Amino acid sequence: MVADTAPSGAMSRVYALSDGNSFYASCERVFDPSLIDRPVVVLSNNDGCVVARTPEAKAMGVPMGAPWFEIRESYLRAGGLVRSSNYALYGDMSRRVNAIYDQYADEVEVYSIDESFLDLTLAPAPEQHARQMRETVLRWTGIPTCVGLGPTRVLAKAANHLAKKRPEFDGVCDLSDPERRMTLLASMEVADVWGVGRALSARLAANGVHTAADLAALQPKSARQILTVMGERIVLELQGVHCSALEVTAPARKGVAVTRSFGRPVSTLAEMEQAVRTHAVRAGEKLRRHGRAAPQIVVFYFTSRHRDGPQRSVSGVETFPVATSDSLALSAAAGRLARRLWKPGYLYTKAGVMLDGLISPTDAALDLWHQPDPRRGELMRAMDAVNQRFGRHALAPAGVTYQRPWGLKQDMRSPRWTTCLAEVPIAKA
Repeated sequence: MVADTAPSGAMSRVYALSDGNSFYASCERVFDPSLIDRPVVVLSNNDGCVVARTPEAKAMGVPMGAPWFEIRESYLRAGGLVRSSNYALYGDMSRRVNAIYDQYADEVEVYSIDESFLDLTLAPAPEQHARQMRETVLRWTGIPTCVGLGPTRVLAKAANHLAKKRPEFDGVCDLSDPERRMTLLASMEVADVWGVGRALSARLAANGVHTAADLAALQPKSARQILTVMGERIVLELQGVHCSALEVTAPARKGVAVTRSFGRPVSTLAEMEQAVRTHAVRAGEKLRRHGRAAPQIVVFYFTSRHRDGPQRSVSGVETFPVATSDSLALSAAAGRLARRLWKPGYLYTKAGVMLDGLISPTDAALDLWHQPDPRRGELMRAMDAVNQRFGRHALAPAGVTYQRPWGLKQDMRSPRWTTCLAEVPIAKA
């Protein structure tokens, strides 16, 4: 853990956390104005449960994570609207928002699809700078955001929480001033502090800590005894002591997984093999994008314990002679494992592939009897270029298809407005 404070006379750090409000639902509203000011929920894979809600849906009492089948009838009867997840749209809108952040900050850490930490230390008036950035994001992308400012990442996160919960801040809250900070932290439950949550808040309550201000007033050593070393870091950061810098360069991946629940149960080997081979090709794309290679592949599939009937869960592994990111090799291995593991008479509901122990391709140990063909690398680069230009479905190995009867259930998905040429909105005169 690195803990430091700014030397006397030195410029204090200013971090910002910018967060898209109800991000998935906001993305839907950008291209469908009929959703504005109306209750909207976005569902998880296979239209399972609620993963995003507009303020109007929250006001109706729709809880996060609510199973769709349980609330569907009452929610629709009350006038609510629903959309299936449209991850292609959300990912592209996130990229557009972060491109704006890059213009306003010296460093940006993309923390999640809807949250980013920014370093605004060199901004002459950080709060005004943040407000201008927020207005630009809304004007250029249509995505409403809230911004929290503070001398540490934990305080920036706390300020963001206050900016969202308290209308008087108009979307931007600054916790840089120590006196103002303690006043505002006293109004914030300790469970809402980043890294605490509901489970640890009960332990803190037993020690007389109920608010974020109470936690900030703890001695770091006491926090370590209650919450381990992570709790000590949280307390230090709440006190304004810098403990962690932005991760502007993502750490090298150690693993890749591509897993999907089926839109309907799979009961034939042909469909299962097609599914895992398709997942393996997607995993290969991820490997090449991150400059990694896999020494082995794991394939698994299983039935649902929530369904009646016989249950089965299986997995298998195949090791490559030389670590690879070749989609042809990954797909072929996935197909072999699917056939090896197959047993009929079951209704399988989920399958996936995992690649662990990833390394740089330059670090892969060569095998005297299995020399990699340099033309395969050229083939993969060509395939990636074609798919990047014409869409992921344009070119794929034999045996892989994106016309998937077993694919995700997305009955209420909106068009992929920004990433699929056939679904680009058309302006009519």
